[in-house]
Formats: sequence, C-alpha cells, structure tokens
Amino acid sequence: MCDIASKKARQLTYSAVASLDPDDRPAAQLVHYKSFDGKIISAFVWMPFNLKRDGSNPAIVLPHGGPTGQVVDYFYALAAALSSRGHICIAPNGRGSTGYGMEFQKSNHQYLGGGDLEDEVYATKFLLDSGYVDANKIGITGGSYGGFMTLMAIGKTPDVWATAVEMYGIIDWYTMLQHEDPSLEEYEKSLLGDPVKDKAVYEATSPIKYIRDERAPLLILQGDNHIRVPKEEAEQVYEILKKEGRTVDAHFYPAEGHGFAKRENQIDSIRRFDKYLKGTGSSGGRSK
Repeated sequence: MCDIASKKARQLTYSAVASLDPDDRPAAQLVHYKSFDGKIISAFVWMPFNLKRDGSNPAIVLPHGGPTGQVVDYFYALAAALSSRGHICIAPNGRGSTGYGMEFQKSNHQYLGGGDLEDEVYATKFLLDSGYVDANKIGITGGSYGGFMTLMAIGKTPDVWATAVEMYGIIDWYTMLQHEDPSLEEYEKSLLGDPVKDKAVYEATSPIKYIRDERAPLLILQGDNHIRVPKEEAEQVYEILKKEGRTVDAHFYPAEGHGFAKRENQIDSIRRFDKYLKGTGSSGGRSK
C-alpha cells in the first residue's frame, strides 16, 4: 500500500515461499546509462553482497523477451538465483521495450539485434565502469526474444562474452515463419515486414547469419512441446555449432513449453546455468 501524502509504501501481504528470506537476497537497483548514440537506457541491477571493488567479479546480462516487453521491479527468479551465486546481474530495458513511449518501442523495427543489441553491450560497459566486473567474466542469457538476443550477441559481438545460455531463442526468422503459431507469425511480420518484399531485413536480423563467428561456450535449453518458439530453432543452433567444432550443449525438457513450469526442471536448469556461467562449458552434448 502506498500513502500518497507521505510517499511511503507499506507491505500488506507476505506471500513469498517461507524458505526465501528477502534479507538474504540483493534487492533490484534501478540504474541508467548512455548507449552508443547517447540514448539513456534504464536497467535493473542485482549486486551480490560483500563484493570487492577490484574488477574481479563475474556478471550476467539478462535481455528480456518480447521485444515489446519490460523488466520491472518484481521477483525475478533467475536474477535472484544467479546473484545468490555471486554473479552481478543487469537487465536492460533497451530500445523496443514498452513503457518509454511509442518512438522508443518502435526504434528497433526492421532492425532487431541492431541498436537493441548495442544497448545490451553498453550495459557491460556500465558494469565495467563500476569497477566491480572482470571483462573476461561476462555472460549473457535470456529466453524467447532474450534467447534471440543472446544468439545475436555471441555472433555479432563475440569479443564481449565469455559464456552464454540461450533458452528457446530464434536463430532464423524464416524458419520461425514455417513453424510458429499464426498469431506469432503476424507479430513477427509487424516487426520485420513482408517476408518477400523485406527479404534483406529478415536475413540481416537472423542470428544464423552471424552464429558461426561465436566463440563463447553456449548452453541451449529448450522445451520439447514449445509451440511459440519450436524446438527446430534450438536444433539448428546445436547442429551448426556442433559441426563447427564449438563448445555447445543442448538439453530438451519433455512436456515443457515457453518456460519451464515443473519444479524439477527449474532446479535442473539453474544447475546447468551454474556450470556454463562460470565459464567452464562442457564437452558438448545433447540430452533429453
């Protein structure tokens, strides 16, 4: 409840799981930074407790889904899990996000993985300027459009990232058109245009054009029963990088869709995150 006169908020309910003490988890901090063109980008940062400001700490960039979505100050389970394991996390609301006006929301139309990717890259510059982060320990992870952004990031800006985890991300907008549900197909066209007339746009904004330039170990997490971003997208990524001899691992969760609903799969995915986001990677394999 918010008292308008005093401008103070008071918590009315306590619905969190009893084993999660808010005092044990870092709170989200709202920050702002300049991107490549001077545009101000809003982001939330989660800082683990008692870090040394000596440039030695790992960090994770968390691009959100959408792209017409927004990270707000709520319980972000992935950020909570990763920050509790010592990772500084930053979740930018880059161009294309909602909540900052229509001009900002449409500023990445027909340019997906362009200016909005630079907003993610400049989030790493913000973290490096803080004095806490090691440039050789920065990872990126996201799901859906965040997964797409992860794939674009490691392909177009490979020098930035030490490791990556992509969840049900898009590798090729053309193959998405072939397999996605009709409503998402129309949404894709609203962002990229006509797939015939705007063929060059589809090609330039598909990570498949850049993915062979990646160097970061990549973990792919995907639901088998995913109708919004079908598993064919994840399978393409795995097969391409495996053929290139890269460090890549893929795990497919049976009966899961857009996100992992089962508790055991949530726990399993966090354990897999731990391995990759520490920069260890794996020998490369695919599992169910």
